[in-house]
Amino acid sequence: MEHAELRELLDELWDRYDREEFIAEDPVSVPHRFTTRDDREIAGFLVATIAWGSRPMIVRNGLRMMHFLDDAPHDFVMNASERELAMLQPFVHRTFNGDDLIHFVRAIRAMYAEYGGLGRFVESRYAATGDMRQVLSDFRQAFFSTTHPSRCEKHLACIDRGASCKRLNMYFRWFVRHDDRGVDFGLWRSIPMSALYLPLDLHTGRVGRALGLLERRQNDWRAVEEITARLRELDPDDPVRYDFALFGAGIDGYADL
Repeated sequence: MEHAELRELLDELWDRYDREEFIAEDPVSVPHRFTTRDDREIAGFLVATIAWGSRPMIVRNGLRMMHFLDDAPHDFVMNASERELAMLQPFVHRTFNGDDLIHFVRAIRAMYAEYGGLGRFVESRYAATGDMRQVLSDFRQAFFSTTHPSRCEKHLACIDRGASCKRLNMYFRWFVRHDDRGVDFGLWRSIPMSALYLPLDLHTGRVGRALGLLERRQNDWRAVEEITARLRELDPDDPVRYDFALFGAGIDGYADL
């Protein structure tokens, strides 16, 4: 497919999916329930952490998780007593259980105490490095700097081990990207959209390969760099807007590729 033809197709798909109607059935609907930056950042991070499996299940369990946090994630993270933390034990989403949630809440609290918030850490590390790959590595290292069970570590992908970091890249997309569509929040304005990497998953990988955007067969970090580089050729300023196009086409089984 020629460059112009490919861009025209992806622009059409992006326009189809990057719309307010996309929100309700997507995990991004969970942080959209809140209005403050801190609530949105915490809710977004936690629901992104459990974003594997079917979207209805992710959204349902994301809302359930917020209920466990009294539908006030920032206040709960900062002020919950040990007794209140123990009440998170019944939560479960696949292999992410109540113990994991308790330790994630403690880790987020520590990030606030040390850096002033999740977004503030991400923005400060990007300002220092200018490289979202380094930010992905630094974020994981800082997050697990407090005492935690080793089992928790599987729930936050490690770029240093070659992982695609799909869920963290999706979280970063939500809070860096901004347009007039209203799906992404665009709260971290000091980070350019051009710095983002595609949240690569089964859907975006399959459609990307069908379109010739990706040759590597494994959905790892090398594949993320390959497909993001191709998307930057199509839109250097906002390459990850095509996440909507690739993901939307994948979940809808778009047949005309």
